[in-house]
Amino acid sequence: MAARKEIDGSASVPQFYGKELRYKREEAGLTLEKLVDGSFYSITYLSEIEHGQRRMPIDLARHVDRKLHTDGFFERRCDDVRKAKQGAHAAYFAAIAEAEKRALVIERWCNALIPGLLQTAAYARAVIRSTHPLDTPAEAQAKIDARLERAQILDQPKKPEYWVILHESLLRNSALTAAEMADQLDHITGLARQGRIVVQILPWNGPTQPFMELSMMFMEFEDEPQLMYMEGPYHGQTIDDPALVKRYRKAYDRLRAAALPPEVSLARIERAAKDYRHGQQRPGSDRRRLA
Repeated sequence: MAARKEIDGSASVPQFYGKELRYKREEAGLTLEKLVDGSFYSITYLSEIEHGQRRMPIDLARHVDRKLHTDGFFERRCDDVRKAKQGAHAAYFAAIAEAEKRALVIERWCNALIPGLLQTAAYARAVIRSTHPLDTPAEAQAKIDARLERAQILDQPKKPEYWVILHESLLRNSALTAAEMADQLDHITGLARQGRIVVQILPWNGPTQPFMELSMMFMEFEDEPQLMYMEGPYHGQTIDDPALVKRYRKAYDRLRAAALPPEVSLARIERAAKDYRHGQQRPGSDRRRLA
């Protein structure tokens, strides 16, 4: 039998919430299995909430309040936990940042920006400066730090499996200096050469027109349904309807089939980085250089 792991309620708002949840559950004489019975959630899911690792969904909070007779306490405190876990992330993205930590597989199609998990500090700073020009230096730095902290999941040797398709324009169009852009591309190829990620380049003439305004992310989990996430500069949308996710997955698979093979893609990224370093390419220059 696994040893009971104590919860430090002083460490964070989510852990305080989780410790209170465990206290009330045990006071009522209920196991994790008994408490989730009748809900759509697993024992593992509830255990991770108790340890402050997951945010409590509102429907599960209502279920818990009914089972524990806690007069709406856990439902009322849900928003406090959400805000605490949000940190410097946009409100619409906080749940996705949390889900990335649990994902077994992450697959992305990126048409406009290099994805956050692959961004260097310089790239993140340029994006944030463009999308949030009124941020104070401290606010901007908090966003950069949050983005780099997210990327630490790629320090793990295997999980998540990460596959990304980048539109070819992302190799040439950037607000960075040539040296910064070379560093950004080197960072991507370094992760790929280590076998940590798979990256493909979709050429300029690839079948992208229906998706040029749309980035896509798919995540698979051990004990949760697959979900899809789409976003723009100031909004995000999570889709978990299985039929719709399946339809978008087929579109993603068609983009992947049209993209260059991984080794060819890496060679193209490395060539672009070399051009930047030797002054043969400037960010935003004519795309015909790739022909």
